[in-house]
Amino acid sequence: MEQAEVPVMTVWPSVARYWLSRFLGEIFANRFGWYVFTVGNLAALAATPIGLILYFWRVAQGISYRLTNRRVMEMRFADVRQAVALDGFDTIVVEQLPGQPWYQAGDLVFLKNGAEVLRLESVRHPESFRQTCWKSHQAHVQVRQALGREVVRAG
Repeated sequence: MEQAEVPVMTVWPSVARYWLSRFLGEIFANRFGWYVFTVGNLAALAATPIGLILYFWRVAQGISYRLTNRRVMEMRFADVRQAVALDGFDTIVVEQLPGQPWYQAGDLVFLKNGAEVLRLESVRHPESFRQTCWKSHQAHVQVRQALGREVVRAG
């Protein structure tokens, strides 16, 4: 009996998915200055209108990343853009592009035998989502293995 697909966790990408945001993130990370009056903080304050435009552009695109009991998916509104099954990868790596650290974001790269099978761009707090995906992967694989052994014993 096949179990229905159930959402486990959904996250949304950071504005750091855009090159302009990453460029600004590098500037915002500049700590030269005194107390809160740093080059980065003053630049962030001046760039607030740009940040708002980028934020609303990201929201309007409707992109989210969803982990279910069967797969990891990139969604656009209700449509699946790309996905990988929980047993379709063996490694998850966090890659940070320049400018992403300021946004506490990074790309999650799902690999199978060293080849990229899925990339989720600019996930906020990527290590947290990576660990959740990895634990779901391990549980899924172990249950499938246990069910496979049960079928062999029963046969």
